[in-house]
Amino acid sequence: MGALKPWHIAVLVVVLILLFGAKRLPDAARSLGRSLRIIKAETKSLQDDDRDLAEKADAQAGYQPLPPHAGQQAQQPVVDPVHRVRDN
Repeated sequence: MGALKPWHIAVLVVVLILLFGAKRLPDAARSLGRSLRIIKAETKSLQDDDRDLAEKADAQAGYQPLPPHAGQQAQQPVVDPVHRVRDN
């Protein structure tokens, strides 16, 4: 019980052919495929929009990189020796 057997699939195919007719089944499958492609394209565009909004929010909020891990040494600021001489 619960397992899909080959004769279950055969019964479903026969019922579908009786309900929709042999001519309408390819059209229905084609229409279903188009609908799935449209849904896929829309979800991809929504994900791209969300990613763009997140990048804009990071840029506007002044995204700061994370501090270095405890095992890494922080980089010392580069000191221009010529600039130090001019200040003195």
